[in-house]
Amino acid sequence: MANQRTELPYRPWKLRFSERRSLLLLGDFVAASLAFFIALYNWGHSDRFIGFTWEFIQRRVPPWFFLFPLIWILLLIELYDIYRAADWEETIKGVATAALIGFILYLILFFYYASPPRSLLPRRGIATFILVATLLTLIWRRIYIKVFTMPQFMRRVIVVGGGTSGCLLLDVYQNLKSKPFDIIGVIDDDPAKKDGNINGVPILGNNEKLLELIQKHEISDIIVAISGTINSDMFEALITAQESGVEITQMPKVYEQLLGRVPIRILAADWIIRSFVDETHVSIFDEFMRRLLDILGGLFGMLILLVTMPFILVGILIDDGMPIFYSQVRLGKMGKPYSLIKFRTMRRDAEADGKPRWAKESDERATRLGKILRKSHLDELPQFINVLRGEMSLVGPRAERPELVQYFEKYIPFYRARLLVKPGLTGWAQVNYGYASTIEDTIIKLEYDLYYIKNKSLLMDLLIILRTPSTVVGLKGR
Repeated sequence: MANQRTELPYRPWKLRFSERRSLLLLGDFVAASLAFFIALYNWGHSDRFIGFTWEFIQRRVPPWFFLFPLIWILLLIELYDIYRAADWEETIKGVATAALIGFILYLILFFYYASPPRSLLPRRGIATFILVATLLTLIWRRIYIKVFTMPQFMRRVIVVGGGTSGCLLLDVYQNLKSKPFDIIGVIDDDPAKKDGNINGVPILGNNEKLLELIQKHEISDIIVAISGTINSDMFEALITAQESGVEITQMPKVYEQLLGRVPIRILAADWIIRSFVDETHVSIFDEFMRRLLDILGGLFGMLILLVTMPFILVGILIDDGMPIFYSQVRLGKMGKPYSLIKFRTMRRDAEADGKPRWAKESDERATRLGKILRKSHLDELPQFINVLRGEMSLVGPRAERPELVQYFEKYIPFYRARLLVKPGLTGWAQVNYGYASTIEDTIIKLEYDLYYIKNKSLLMDLLIILRTPSTVVGLKGR
């Protein structure tokens, strides 16, 4: 046999995706807990009547103050993306956004309470916590980037297959700003590819060299990027490698881990039936809880709408006159049409010829106030009415017009699969990518949408909802 089972030596510190997230979570929790105790100590010592005593904690510290470490971790939710976590600029931006959102939440609480209860709010404690948590989190995240992205902590990978699937994976890998693992080389049985390279990654040989290369380069993982049938020799080599302690993963799964998207360019036509529809079944309980979340979120959104509507209404009237609202037919779950409601942000002659168009960056059709409403997503507040009606959900793919759905179906595989769920006010594609203005953009957004539909859960919905405020604060609308 060309490949014989060999026990590979134990190689510590090769961190997996899940282990990296757990490490980040642990470090953030320690930083937030230290910030909490420092804030509590500083607040207590500033109280000249009681001081930092057990009586002070019992009498002056409200129960919700003890939740601050957890709240801080929730505000950092964007930074549990492994690739953002390895990027210092993204880290600074994410921590600063968390501090800003925390400060805004406190201001809302501060102005909600009238004096004298307002005077009981722990201003010093909250200010200290936000400042110290920001500083300690940045120190910890800098340590993580400097230490845990070093080669000895990185998993070492060989890619099996240099065809379409392998090329797509390597292209994605090379375009990543921070690399989550080291790709050492490619194995391919095609003699024409011998001694060549793909995107700068060398082809190291065929299946006969697999075990030798695993030992020589201390390989911890193999990514199988073969779209078609695997020949018997390659299959035997992969089984032997797995028996020797190497982890084997299919390319589509790695693509999903790297990008949070589904690789629709390499999937077979029966993919929807084989691995999509079966995985999207949800229990009656999940459906009930999701609808309950929609109703509660819809009622909260209606409160925001009622508070902001008088100001937006007057602004639209002064800027461009009537009408205030704009309704448009969109396709809902299973392709059922409904009327989506928004504040009007475009000129009344935006589509004078009746042809649907993509929204563009700094769209010239938008009114002056409309540009602000679209950037801040305030134009979408009336869609909470659609949520309460059951036509939309808080989380889901972006609703599209029937004409555009018909157009996209001609050029993009699996496009209609996004209609398996209700459209949403926010979604996985929206928080990760934003707006689409080309076919290529639409393909990428569809990959995000299908990833969401394939993996959707209440926990994922909550994650998306928690990530949405940073999109609003960042004025990423169009």
